Amino acid sequence: MAFVFSAIRVLLGFFFGFAGVVKLTDQVSAEVHQHMKSQFVQFTDVFPLKDFGFKPDPSQYLQAVGWVELVAGILLAFGPRILQEISNFVLCIIMIGAIYTLLVLKEPLAMCAPATVCLGLLLLLNIRGHGRKSKSKAE
Repeated sequence: MAFVFSAIRVLLGFFFGFAGVVKLTDQVSAEVHQHMKSQFVQFTDVFPLKDFGFKPDPSQYLQAVGWVELVAGILLAFGPRILQEISNFVLCIIMIGAIYTLLVLKEPLAMCAPATVCLGLLLLLNIRGHGRKSKSKAE
């Protein structure tokens, strides 16, 4: 069973790493990068801290999310245990923000599906270590 969780962790890490690279550069897919840029213009319009006077620049917001996804994805896949847990937490926050943003923009529920699935898998990875503890040989 540990292999399955490790495989999920590595695949999610690669997914988030790839998603971050797509946000950072147009070298992977110029069309997708351009679409992301236009989406982040909409995302800044519903940014949760906008009511407090903070509205990020769309291109800087895109870059920040891209870098966080790239670094957290790499750490989730290959980092030491503590950094995997921290990156899992950070990616959960990003996915909650993505779902919130898409719902506020009244996007179809199908648009929320990838973020919801990723959040579910991240939470699964997070809670799987909090189950029964195995007994040591001394007990």
